[in-house]
Amino acid sequence: MLLSKGFEVEVYTGTKKGEVIGLSSEIVKNLHGFVREPDSRNVEYTTAPLCNYDRLLCALLRPRRDLRQYLQSLGDYTIIPGSTLSLGDSSKFFRSDPDNHYHDYIEQTYHTKIVTASIHINIGIEDTEKLIQAYRLIRVEAPLLLALSASSPFLDNQVTGNHSTRWRLFPQTPQDVPLFHNHNHYIEWTKQQLILGTMQNVRHLWCSVRPNGDNRPYSLNRLELRICDLVLNPIHLLAITAILEARIAQILNDDTLDPLQQSTIDRADLEGELLRITKYNEQAVSENSLDALLYRWQDGSQIIAKDWLEELISELYPMAKAKGFACFLTPAYKILEHGNQAQQWLQQYKQGLSIEEIIQSSIESVNQEEKDLEDKLCEQVLIA
Repeated sequence: MLLSKGFEVEVYTGTKKGEVIGLSSEIVKNLHGFVREPDSRNVEYTTAPLCNYDRLLCALLRPRRDLRQYLQSLGDYTIIPGSTLSLGDSSKFFRSDPDNHYHDYIEQTYHTKIVTASIHINIGIEDTEKLIQAYRLIRVEAPLLLALSASSPFLDNQVTGNHSTRWRLFPQTPQDVPLFHNHNHYIEWTKQQLILGTMQNVRHLWCSVRPNGDNRPYSLNRLELRICDLVLNPIHLLAITAILEARIAQILNDDTLDPLQQSTIDRADLEGELLRITKYNEQAVSENSLDALLYRWQDGSQIIAKDWLEELISELYPMAKAKGFACFLTPAYKILEHGNQAQQWLQQYKQGLSIEEIIQSSIESVNQEEKDLEDKLCEQVLIA
């Protein structure tokens, strides 16, 4: 039995030259399924929770095709890849909803550090205590998934020196989020943050991964991975999702994978050390993605992110094959071989292309990729 999976997809809109233009008010008003972000230059859509990967692929593609058609009706507009304002302008905030007081707080507190585009992956887990346990494992391994997804090496028409400038900039709120020991710990901690004002509401928990549900912190039914940069290639996104699902399935079947049980690092302050390692790994990956030197949560030994991922995917493959989704897992090897989006863009930059040329070329290739996939796959799925 496969777990349910759903996505929250944030994308920039703008011209085919790569200039980001705020169109979210028109999109949200006229296109079903899209919601606004605090800044009008990006917009979000969500997919319904689905277990089947083929159907999930279509659920990712269809709203994007609808969005592209609508953008064409407004003018020569399109979807722009990347997780930061690659060609600018990060000095200005373009409010999408001037009357929203929460947006007031976000603009005044974070300014354009939050004007990013990303993918949030939600995996359904019915047992709440199992969900919290899965949260602990995915929290310490989330940097590996950022390494696969990194797509923001540029900002304001400059090379930033980071593969995920988005994660480097994005405010971690609150600053210190524990490896929740159980559901009650999560409830009491959240209530305390709301009293202290470190969280403005229950949604204001911005870390790499968090428990999620329709009535947080009380009713939980899914785990939300928030660390990933925007992955517009749907096959690559589903490969990252397959790794996540297989890893969660492992811990649902084997409690000993819990970092608080299995790790041999400094048992006197195990949680503190695990959190320090995780924070270090997140920052190392935001800078060098697949080439980052990381610390394993199991024993504190060091390993390159790419090598760790190769080990992990090999370990997960038999389970994915048994459950029938191994074909969606294996494209992750292609990312490891050819590099993630950020690495490919930086290679093009070294070869002499300008950032503007790189973004414009990527706009075209992403559009063609989507069209090919939808034409070949979605009709077959609907017939089946």
